[in-house]
Amino acid sequence: MLDILLTLTITSMKTKLSIYLFYFFAFVFIGTYAQKTITGTVSDESGPLPGVNVTVKGTNIGTETDFDGKFSIKAKKGDVLHFSYVGAEDVDYTVGDSNVVDIVMKSGVSLGEIVIETAYDVKKTKPTTNIAVTSVDSGTIEGRPNANFVQTLQGQVAGLSINTGSGQPGAASETLIRGVTSISGSTQPLYIIDGMPVPQDTFRSLNPNEIATVSVLKDAGATAIYGNRGANGVIIITTKKGKYNSKLKIHYTGVTGFSDLQPNHYNLMDAKQQLFLEKEYGSGLGATLTDQEIIDLAREKNTDWTNVFFRTGMSNTHTLTLTSGGENVNTFTSLGYTDVKGILVASGLKRMNIRNNLDGKSNNDRLKFSTNLSINFSKNDEPNRIGSGAINRNYALGGMISVPYLSPDDYTIGEGGSIPVVFTNTPLFLLDRLYTYTRYENELKLMGGLNASYDFTDYLTYRMKVNSDYTNVQTTRAESPTSFNAILFAASGDDTPGFQQQNSDNVFSYDITNSLVFDRTFKDKHDFNFGVYAEYFRAHRRYFGFFEQGLDPRVFFPGDGSGFVGDTADNDWHVDIASALWRDAGLLSYFSRMDYSFDKKYGIEAVVRRDASYRFKNENKWGTFYSVAGRWNIDKENFMENSGFSMLKLRASYGKLGNQNIQGSSPLYQPFAANSLYLDIYSVGSGYGGQNSIWANTPGIYDIRWENTQQADIGLDFEFAHRRISGNLDVYKKITTDLFEYIPLPLSSGISYQVKNGPGKLVNQGVELNLNTTLIKHDDKGLNLYFKVSGNYNKMNRWGSSDSTVEEGGKFAQYYIVRYAGVNPTDGNLMFYDKDGNLTEEPDFDNDRVFTNKNRFPDYQGGFSLDADYHDFFFTAQFTYAIGIDRFDWNYQGFLDPSAIGQFRHSQDILNHWTPDNPYTNIPDLHASNISYSGNATDMFVFSGDYLRMRFVSFGYNFTKELLSKTGISSAKVFVNAENYFTLTPWRGFDVESASASAQWQYPTPKILAVGLELGL
Repeated sequence: MLDILLTLTITSMKTKLSIYLFYFFAFVFIGTYAQKTITGTVSDESGPLPGVNVTVKGTNIGTETDFDGKFSIKAKKGDVLHFSYVGAEDVDYTVGDSNVVDIVMKSGVSLGEIVIETAYDVKKTKPTTNIAVTSVDSGTIEGRPNANFVQTLQGQVAGLSINTGSGQPGAASETLIRGVTSISGSTQPLYIIDGMPVPQDTFRSLNPNEIATVSVLKDAGATAIYGNRGANGVIIITTKKGKYNSKLKIHYTGVTGFSDLQPNHYNLMDAKQQLFLEKEYGSGLGATLTDQEIIDLAREKNTDWTNVFFRTGMSNTHTLTLTSGGENVNTFTSLGYTDVKGILVASGLKRMNIRNNLDGKSNNDRLKFSTNLSINFSKNDEPNRIGSGAINRNYALGGMISVPYLSPDDYTIGEGGSIPVVFTNTPLFLLDRLYTYTRYENELKLMGGLNASYDFTDYLTYRMKVNSDYTNVQTTRAESPTSFNAILFAASGDDTPGFQQQNSDNVFSYDITNSLVFDRTFKDKHDFNFGVYAEYFRAHRRYFGFFEQGLDPRVFFPGDGSGFVGDTADNDWHVDIASALWRDAGLLSYFSRMDYSFDKKYGIEAVVRRDASYRFKNENKWGTFYSVAGRWNIDKENFMENSGFSMLKLRASYGKLGNQNIQGSSPLYQPFAANSLYLDIYSVGSGYGGQNSIWANTPGIYDIRWENTQQADIGLDFEFAHRRISGNLDVYKKITTDLFEYIPLPLSSGISYQVKNGPGKLVNQGVELNLNTTLIKHDDKGLNLYFKVSGNYNKMNRWGSSDSTVEEGGKFAQYYIVRYAGVNPTDGNLMFYDKDGNLTEEPDFDNDRVFTNKNRFPDYQGGFSLDADYHDFFFTAQFTYAIGIDRFDWNYQGFLDPSAIGQFRHSQDILNHWTPDNPYTNIPDLHASNISYSGNATDMFVFSGDYLRMRFVSFGYNFTKELLSKTGISSAKVFVNAENYFTLTPWRGFDVESASASAQWQYPTPKILAVGLELGL
């Protein structure tokens, strides 16, 4: 019986196991059978879209469309496919019975679909903004051979003026938004990188290929939230990020560029002409030679020193990026290397960059966080004294004014001390400096930040942002003891002259912002957003350096500390100097922001901010700033149906902003400038009999306070003709009061001036236009043609001043000088107008000066560009222009200076000088009795600096997927770029663009030709 029961039990168990196994395998089979391959094409109204991310929601399964917009992915019925593409609305599709899916995405051309970073994590689209803001994406920045990305923005944003006063690789530019808003205070905009305020000097260390977008905030409605730092506008830079649910992508960009000196129109003399001019004038080497000797010497030596002190520069930039993302974390990593050899000898920049941006979120999406870390190192070889008249130090001067009948063979390396000290030997002095002088800066820059937010509810969010910026600049400067300069300035009997200077400057700053934001929609029509914020900014500077005098030529090597010669009891030649500096700066701010929108048609936004600055005292420490901005989306009205406008928005704003940055130092050290004006300052040092002493230095300015800028703006944003035409038009007015001014004091006080809030005001008013048009639009295999234009008219006037050289109500910073009238045909002297317009050869330079309505700032400026693509080829051309600029050309003045004949090079124009046989000319007699009046007290050398420049041209080819199908490469592009290759201007100098009111032996910006390659894996 037991055996029977056991047999039945085993049989029953086998039957059940078989049933279980049957169901298990059936389930697996059915599940496997249910998972199928979904194929299809993704497109917009223009045709197939390559690079669209396609993922199965809730899984790590994902792919992207190929060049023809096609994709293939594994999914089963009921799965949701998620399609995402930059500039287009996301699309979700639920898998059904069909294995073929064709998706049409809404085009990313619309302004309304572009997300704009405005401030403090506030992001909006064009239809919902109340403010004047222009955004530039990475496509116009990447692959450009500019070490400083700011230069690439030129001509792309209406109202943004960029002038680069130096061709030094990575040099900072003068950047103005809607004109100058301060006289003695800082006029530069506030720069924000991923939430951290940074100085403009940062951008020589930043890799432009890391940038995702740049937003330029211009009106008070946009900038008032930055309160104490928003008066000059704000430029927000966001770096690239990864994407959730995306596979690893590797991208490489390499650009090699060649740069050269831009041409000039000074019509400079060769050796033969220069020597004959000297013979005619009776001064210099030419005056001692016969005609035949001049001809023979000119055949032997005819040096164009611009080819010696300027060269063909070369740049290499390499960037490798890696992006990937899972369900809750994504990351972007960038590695960059840049090596730029400048066109001026001894100038260059080497840079290495590492960046990692990480974004994450919790499973329920309530907690979101991001981190960013950037490590940057650069070595900057930058010649000093550029722009000065130092004939023994300024290489740019040597390249331009050196006489052509000398040659580099006239200099022997190591024998600088034997060069005769005459001005004619300027190029030899500078050749010696080139071999015996060292100057470079090593900069380490670390930037890091943490941004975290938590949604307590669907409408209440807490955010915290902590950002920091650390910069260490180590400067090394040394002059060999065998150099011309060291020996020239050595004390009698000192056979170990020369110097070495080393400085270490450390700046650490951090910014902490906490906010609580309420964001909710009521009844589908009332959108309400309210936020309260607290921000704390702190900066610390610690500097130490030494200046070592006396170097032993047998063991000296710059920078390694060897060869120092100490002071002895016999002399004080080698007294070393140590220096140190300790500075702190800070700002504390509380502010709130309210934004209300009704039915997507009407919106109003208000900001109130209280700021405290360490620069001011007691009741002046705090400033209150505010703005109100509103919009009317006219296109949402019923009467606009079938009007052809996809967007038409009227907006207006008004606000008050502050400026506490008093000018006086480079951007890196700006937070610490004028840090104690309200204090009575005493100095210590060596006094009577060499004893340590203390004395009054500066009396405190107890009532110094904020500059205030009020700004009103009315704007119109539009998009019509099936989105083929879009843009915006703005009219604005800015008034700055409580201007920081240098007020002169009686010299008997021992102090020449004080910085105070002056009685005047500065007014900027203008009109801006940005216009984007699609001229031709076909599919991806046809011709597509786009045209963009930006323009700005700006007028700056000043009312009221304690300075008699300022015209009340007149153009800001206009030249106040004696007017030049030409050459007197009877005697060859210079002629001028007195203040009443009468001709005179002897003007009164105290009383005959007049206001000229000329200054260096443009009245009109902007740019236009043309973008085209045909099949797989693409072409871009950008042009910039400026009208209404006038500047002193001191270079040309030097080339026409008769007193410099026999010392420096001249223009052939001087050969047209006045003689009794040539009475009607614009060049005076070489021996005119009043030739000394040709200086900066007259407008004789004030010329127009208007220009139209081909700023950038690019031509390239995108390789097709078919060509790359067997290479393992997903995308590839080759291109050729050119910068500054063509300029129309009446300006005769090497470079029409400059941040200076005058041109005097500057380092010109170069023209650049570059080739590049982009690869994607």
